Amino acid sequence: MTLVGIIPNPASGKDIRRVTSHAIAANNHQKSNIVRRVLLALGASGVERIEIMPDSFGVGQRALGGLESHHDIQAVTSHIPIPVEGNQQDTLRAAQYLRDAGAGCIIVLGGDGTCRVASKGCGEVPLLPISTGTNNVVPYFIEGTAAGLAAAYVAGHPELEREHFCYRHKRLLVWVNGEQVDQALVDVALLATRFTGSKAVWEAGELRQVFVSRAQPFNIGISSVVGVVRPIRPIDPGGACVSISTDGHQVMAPIAPGSFAPVGIRELRDMQPGIPYPVRHTRPAVLSLDGEREITLSGSDQAEVSLDLQGPWIVDVEQALLLAVEAGTFEINHRLEDV
Repeated sequence: MTLVGIIPNPASGKDIRRVTSHAIAANNHQKSNIVRRVLLALGASGVERIEIMPDSFGVGQRALGGLESHHDIQAVTSHIPIPVEGNQQDTLRAAQYLRDAGAGCIIVLGGDGTCRVASKGCGEVPLLPISTGTNNVVPYFIEGTAAGLAAAYVAGHPELEREHFCYRHKRLLVWVNGEQVDQALVDVALLATRFTGSKAVWEAGELRQVFVSRAQPFNIGISSVVGVVRPIRPIDPGGACVSISTDGHQVMAPIAPGSFAPVGIRELRDMQPGIPYPVRHTRPAVLSLDGEREITLSGSDQAEVSLDLQGPWIVDVEQALLLAVEAGTFEINHRLEDV
């Protein structure tokens, strides 16, 4: 039975960077509208089972509420049976549930932080991330209708090799005192502070070191510190790390939407897969993962970051839909002849 999961994060795009920068606001009503269009596409594609993560706002419930006349969609859609805590655990548990339930694709509404958490629980299930966050390096700015069509095709063709319509995203593994404690998809940053506070990173003055799996000049966020001097594509088999100092080579980096900061790069090193790279011994300190403060380091902690090429599968929406066309997925009564 074809199963597609939907994980809408009601908290995405609501951190302090909305106040300090000029990011596009995706409120929860808009997220419900996106999910509604996803559901319509999944229903039109014949997906047999749809499960949505529950949340305190009711993004999925409101989306279904606008489809009362679509009895076919109502019949195949349900909410994932997990408790709602209103934190990252909701996303993690939903991804784990969908993985164990045999989902063929998981659609994620959020930013890089949401994708990071979902990737920790999805296993080999492909993620299709729709941008509703603040910094959106991994997620697509894509119409929900197209996302739903692509997800349906991916989920409906488990016999195909995933390389046909997905790519492997790299990840950065974080080690503290010899133990792997977390991971990031895009960047890990060392911040000279003892406080996690609002979690979001929006001030460049605290930066002391940045590790990236990918970095391009059109990416917004911490990874842009590297992207403006050493572009690294998602498909490149390496990463990079930089040390940051006020007396380093000065670059202008877009660390948040519409917000630029001068950053001094003192040293830039290539990162090869499987090799641990030391985190500078600046203490006290906090490590941010994909733009959010997550790990506090005390004076005795030793931390390292390594690059891993076996991160989550990410759906290539364009490629998936081109394959769907080749397979005649959208034809109803007859095949068109080439003219």
